[in-house]
Amino acid sequence: MTGPGIHFIDMEEEEAVLDVLRSRNMSRYRFDDQPSNSSYVYRFERNLESSFGVKHALGMNSCTSALWSALMHLKLQPGDEVIIPGYLFVATAAAVIFAGGTPVLCEIDESLTLDPCGVESCVNRNTVGIIAVHMLGAPARMDRLCAIADRHGLWLLEDTAQAFGGSFQGRKLGTWGLAGVTSLNVFKILTAGDGGVLITDDSDLYATTFALHDHGSKPLRRGVADAKNALGLNFRMHELTGAVAWVQLRKLPVILSALHHQKALFLEALDGLPGAVRRQINDPRGECATVAAWIFDQEELAIKVANELGIRTIIHSGKHYYGNIAALSQVSSIPGGESLYKKGMLPQTDGILSRSLILSVGVSDSYLGSGFGINPHSSREEIIKVAFTFRLAVERALNQI
Repeated sequence: MTGPGIHFIDMEEEEAVLDVLRSRNMSRYRFDDQPSNSSYVYRFERNLESSFGVKHALGMNSCTSALWSALMHLKLQPGDEVIIPGYLFVATAAAVIFAGGTPVLCEIDESLTLDPCGVESCVNRNTVGIIAVHMLGAPARMDRLCAIADRHGLWLLEDTAQAFGGSFQGRKLGTWGLAGVTSLNVFKILTAGDGGVLITDDSDLYATTFALHDHGSKPLRRGVADAKNALGLNFRMHELTGAVAWVQLRKLPVILSALHHQKALFLEALDGLPGAVRRQINDPRGECATVAAWIFDQEELAIKVANELGIRTIIHSGKHYYGNIAALSQVSSIPGGESLYKKGMLPQTDGILSRSLILSVGVSDSYLGSGFGINPHSSREEIIKVAFTFRLAVERALNQI
């Protein structure tokens, strides 16, 4: 069970890690007369700023920490509502709750990302922001989401944990909103085992998140932050993480190119698949091509195919579907009150996810639902064989209905 980045680890990552160990500089910081800009975390951040065209990048210990820190900068008050999709990862909802806000679950469309029409209908006088989650390597409709946010005076954040390096209309995901966050865990496009990153052009937000992630320090530890930026905790990125991330970032174009190549071959072999349509991709050039998702005409058909392949429909994919996040059922507007979140509250989302299957192209994760498929190094023959197996499963299921 891996993400794309794992497949591209070689001697470069090994040498970078060994360099850290040999130097004995295990922290991102250098002390006494050592220059701090020699650290791998520092170089990773600066390289990311350059390649994504943003002012600030901050390496952290997780994507969740990065998102929570950004939300803390926005100073959510009791009753403030933040619109998030019903198909996400639990961390997005949790970050809003722990930052003091109320997540408002919104419908997705057949891109498996936020439905702009649904977002518009969720906006009310308590709404303060929107978090776009670019699920399964593909972008949400950022043009329409930004227009909604601008029209209603809302802020917009981007969770690019599953779509790092992707773009929409030629603009990198994570750079459309006030800030973008991403993950470096083992299932992601780039991996360092674990870790997270925040990117932003907002210098005040960067100062706040830096203080929060490092005990109230000013950016790059150039003094102590003022009172408005809080005491801070410890969400720093480890130097070993930074070393691997620095190498992996340089490989990002190669990784994305390989994924696009593999997915194109896969889809070609599956052209004309009966009983299903491919997931809508809002920007085919900008997607990361980590999976191939199919939406079936009937839920029964999707279930039969899933059972034959030993996978599951998306609606049964762990903590990615709002109805499977048990802790949400305990959240109410008042202590002991009725839950704000119930399975079935998003009928459009439920209908889409109950009929959808994911095939791996680069992300192989049975928990997510993509436990069957190909990988970035699969040969053409292997791809054709997997496609044939999938097509045969669909045809058999159709014959049983």
